[in-house]
Amino acid sequence: MKRVMIVGAGISGLALAYRLRERCPHVDITLLERGSRPGGTIWTERRAGFQVEIGPNGFLDNKQSTLALCRDAGLGARLIAASEEAGRNRYLFHQGKLRRLPNSLLSFLTSDLLSWSGKANILAERFRRRRSDTADESIHDFVRRRAGREAADLLADAFVTGIHAGDAKLLSARAAMPRLVALEEQYGGVLKGLARAARERRARGEPRPGKMWSFREGLRLAVETLGDRLANRLLRGVAVRRLEKTGEEMGGRAGWLIHGDGQDTWPADAVVLTCPAYEQADILEFLDPELAERVREIRYNSVAVVALGYRREDVPTNLDGFGFIAPQSTKRDILGVQWCSSIFQDRAPPGFALLRAMCGGWNRPEIVGWQDSRLLQVVRGELRIAMGIVAEPVFDHLVRWDRAIPQYHLGHPERVAWIRERAASHPGLFLGGNAYEGIALNDCTEQAELLACRIEQYVTNQADR
Repeated sequence: MKRVMIVGAGISGLALAYRLRERCPHVDITLLERGSRPGGTIWTERRAGFQVEIGPNGFLDNKQSTLALCRDAGLGARLIAASEEAGRNRYLFHQGKLRRLPNSLLSFLTSDLLSWSGKANILAERFRRRRSDTADESIHDFVRRRAGREAADLLADAFVTGIHAGDAKLLSARAAMPRLVALEEQYGGVLKGLARAARERRARGEPRPGKMWSFREGLRLAVETLGDRLANRLLRGVAVRRLEKTGEEMGGRAGWLIHGDGQDTWPADAVVLTCPAYEQADILEFLDPELAERVREIRYNSVAVVALGYRREDVPTNLDGFGFIAPQSTKRDILGVQWCSSIFQDRAPPGFALLRAMCGGWNRPEIVGWQDSRLLQVVRGELRIAMGIVAEPVFDHLVRWDRAIPQYHLGHPERVAWIRERAASHPGLFLGGNAYEGIALNDCTEQAELLACRIEQYVTNQADR
């Protein structure tokens, strides 16, 4: 029986193991997880009637891979959609107050977020020529070229802050927002492409994508369920140190030996690394130092999650949406705040509200190292300015992620292409996870499906030899 070992039981590793078990029921699959639980940054803390997501808050339906995975795992009936207001209303903290992001042409034209020249530049995007070369460019440069400097300085900043907690002038547009780049390449412009895609979607009778999903029990339910489905295939508390090729020097069948702490070893026909890039680099160092160095070049930011619970009567703001982003150009001490109890049901007890602030990011990493008391004080101060909250919170929960989100800096597509080619020179070695081709939960589950197909083909070819 062929054996596949997967290192890392975050959502990428869990989804891969689940899909691989479906495709290859006669393959022995084992997950090795350094931590005491599966899920990586995905987990739900439950205390005093509050439910706090310490990582992603949910997942969108713009890709079907995560919805399909949850349904196939028997969780379809337990999925819940975010409130309609959360999907419709999002805010920026700009020039000292909360301002709603436009969600229609009329609201765009009447919004005070941009000047009339800024709005005109965005509307003129559909008439601008597509780019003739394919060199990598930053998100800021892409938006400035297509929609003008004002849109780049404010909207691109907000987009990158909300999703990547990164710097729009450093992140690769082709790597971090490939759909928008593809719309320009295919249709000549982003607005043209979006309009064409909407017409095609309506012609097929498909609903508009973009709704967020989770579970009443939080995303923790998904990783716990996947872990339970894999049963004794998941080994926790296992630190992998290095990889070693076996068999080739003796003329036998090529294979792998995984070395853990002490004398722990695991033989395998194929090895998949889905742990963070910096852990992959450490594991690959013995096998291929140059490959390890290129993987280590993928940088991560640091983020602190500060969740606060309030009596609803103590929150003067009408929590009629998803929350707000503070663009990094505003130089606030928070990146944004999610109104968790307004997004999903049961995130707070009746009569209470749960808010979740994000701090740190690429440009303010020092904030993550501040003491709890200082972090709480800073977040409360920002909530007082933006939302008028002066009351003491009745609940708080802090989580620090020292290396939180991979940053797809300029040159990332070329780096990933090199890494893929070099990894292929080691038959039976596969690299996955969110360090390469998408940081969102949907990206992880979609890439896991594609990787499962590649591994199935590999082990099938090996069995035929």
